Amino acid sequence: MVITRIADGIWRQIEAAQDTMSETLFEPVIRLGVTGLARSGKTVFITSLVANLLNRGRMPGLLAASEGRIEAAFLQPQPNDTLPRFDYETHLAALTGKSPHWPESTRAISELRLSLKVRPNGLLAGLKGLRTVHLDIVDYPGEWLLDLGLMNQSYEDWSAETLSRIKDRKSAKEFMELIGKVNPLLEHEESLAQDLARQFATYLKAARGEGFSDCTPGRFLLPGDLAGSPVLTFAPIPVEGSARRGSLHREMARRFEAYKQRVVQPFFRDHFARIDRQIVLVDALGAIHEGPQAVDDLRQAMREILNAFRPGRNSFLMNLLGGKRVEKILFAATKADHLHHSQHGKLSAIMEALIREARDHAQYVGAGTAAMAIASLRATTEAVMEHDGTPLNVVRGTLLDTGKEAAFYPGDLPSDPAHLLNPARGGAMKWLDQDYQVMRFAPAPLALRPGDGPPHIRLDRAAEFLIGDRL
Repeated sequence: MVITRIADGIWRQIEAAQDTMSETLFEPVIRLGVTGLARSGKTVFITSLVANLLNRGRMPGLLAASEGRIEAAFLQPQPNDTLPRFDYETHLAALTGKSPHWPESTRAISELRLSLKVRPNGLLAGLKGLRTVHLDIVDYPGEWLLDLGLMNQSYEDWSAETLSRIKDRKSAKEFMELIGKVNPLLEHEESLAQDLARQFATYLKAARGEGFSDCTPGRFLLPGDLAGSPVLTFAPIPVEGSARRGSLHREMARRFEAYKQRVVQPFFRDHFARIDRQIVLVDALGAIHEGPQAVDDLRQAMREILNAFRPGRNSFLMNLLGGKRVEKILFAATKADHLHHSQHGKLSAIMEALIREARDHAQYVGAGTAAMAIASLRATTEAVMEHDGTPLNVVRGTLLDTGKEAAFYPGDLPSDPAHLLNPARGGAMKWLDQDYQVMRFAPAPLALRPGDGPPHIRLDRAAEFLIGDRL
């Protein structure tokens, strides 16, 4: 029996190795990372992307689909048995049922494998048969990606930077009042550490609700089974000089280092390190609505994200990945259906401007980056209305909060993104010459024809940028 079990185990290992080699040599795998910053719609993006790859009638911008070279697409078990499966069927039912509603957001990492049977193109296409390309979609919270910036910071630097950034925010008022009473040189008391961590987590949740993107450490918002553990029981406090043994300063710094080593590093080592392509979904319209401070915070978050993908000498990520890079990164401004199509170009230009500084700052080499405005699921229709004798390009949809039909004009985005970014960089508290509004629309009931996926805006072009060259 023992010999049989050993032989069976060895045979299974051989089969697994054969499967891995087969995929590497004959069935290429594209690992697509999908992440997003506050309320950006990751779940809807993945659900709509998969549905539109299974039924490609609305994907003319994906050349392999428009040329008819994708013969079949089908879902398979994901290769990582330790990760939760992305619940595609449940989310699709929520979006396409008789009473459609937005699906629940995913709050942890998950994975889904979609396999495509593709006919080659080019001069030798007739001599080659169909090949299988596996698309492994890895879904993870955007806050986890921003956590990478912590890896090259000391606790003292992180505390100083965080407190300087949030000191004037209304949502941080109670936390700032609490730390104003704290002496970091006094002996550590667990009850005080818990109060500080709890109040800081409360601030982070409020900041995310206000449209800010710098909500790190990310696990404070999504603690999971780490809730209440010492690794999540720290906060920034004003510190100077060295930390005395046994002091609050010393214990906060120790827990900060533990967070980096035991939470951040394993995620990037086990999951992020294997990603080939990446899309970062951004609710840029929500940030614009919240005002200049939220826009500037978003700009800085874009810079931190691109820094996370930058391999450099002696950097944490370089050592972790062994030199591997993400080949393409797409920054996508979601909810383009909240604007008339005449403003989509302006929204794309704003996204380009937001990542321009990030590109320059990161000195990005060897990977393609792009920005575009998309809507993973179109929830509105377009119309023109008269207002004080002036025609307005509006969108119509069902309001999420009331269930009533409404026409909506969000305001005219500037043709020059500098008109937004300059006040944001300058610390302005509000827009001087415009008021940008955001409405929350419910998904519209769908009547899909055979072969069609859910309606969208530029999802096909996003797919072409991310995976088109591999098909």
